[in-house]
Amino acid sequence: MGLKLSDIQAPIAGEMALFEEKFRSSVSSKVLLLDKIMGYIVKRKGKQMRPMFVFLSAGVAGGVVEATHRGAALIELLHTATLVHDDVVDEAEYRRGFFSINALWKNKVAVLVGDYLLSRGLLLAVENEEFDLLKIVSTAVREMSEGELLQIEKARKLDITEDVYYEVIRQKTASLIASCCAAGASSAGSGPEDVEKMRLFGEKVGMAFQIKDDLFDYGTQEVGKPLGIDIKEKKMTLPLIYALRQASWTERKKIVFQIKNFSEKPKVVKEVIDFVKNSGGMEYAQKKMEEYYDEALEILGSFPDSEYKESLANLVKYTILRNK
Repeated sequence: MGLKLSDIQAPIAGEMALFEEKFRSSVSSKVLLLDKIMGYIVKRKGKQMRPMFVFLSAGVAGGVVEATHRGAALIELLHTATLVHDDVVDEAEYRRGFFSINALWKNKVAVLVGDYLLSRGLLLAVENEEFDLLKIVSTAVREMSEGELLQIEKARKLDITEDVYYEVIRQKTASLIASCCAAGASSAGSGPEDVEKMRLFGEKVGMAFQIKDDLFDYGTQEVGKPLGIDIKEKKMTLPLIYALRQASWTERKKIVFQIKNFSEKPKVVKEVIDFVKNSGGMEYAQKKMEEYYDEALEILGSFPDSEYKESLANLVKYTILRNK
């Protein structure tokens, strides 16, 4: 692949280092237990893709300013809050190889920590009167909750259509990357038209990113998540939706019955994976992913050339061509 995150980060390396310091101070607390947990949260950060999208988008749209740091912190605070709450809901023991907050400090503490992060984010925006940023990020949090609930509602019946699938991933995944790009552009002082263009760019990236993730479930390359985990969780993703649409009525009935009742059996998981592969589900999803990817780059192409624009294009490439 040849793309290294450190190279992509080059135009904003200084900003990212400064951001880490600022983020840590924005979550510090006088309550000892809370401060300890915040330290733990800051320490286990991942690749920091979200702040990178914020800073690079700001660079593309006019330049990184003080407000950009607040936009990035706001997204990290609200997103981390949703992750902490998600882990409670999913009864997850781990996140990114670290123990989850609920595994270490129990559910009650985790829920309160999520609330604390949420309020810190809201206050950060309100204290600086950055209501545009607050609107962008709060909209994303609302969309993420709606998408999650829409998926839960549909998973019960296993009757998800391709259109509903796009709506779920647009809300659940794409809305967050969209808000990163919109927040970056807005913080740089862009007008509504450019902010909307950047938001749409981020949304397309998010759609492609999620389809890529769904392809991993069927073992496209060396995989970050275990094979067939979506099937076990009865999640209807694009490769499977397409395969079921191509199948005969009897075959479709049989596969849906198997997923509904025996999805945790390795034999069934293998059967579903083979069914999807033989029906062209992988190729179809790959094609759709590439369409979103091309649309994203087309939108980005309408902005003036700069090192930020080049890095942002490479960051998109990095997220789409990744192997895990």
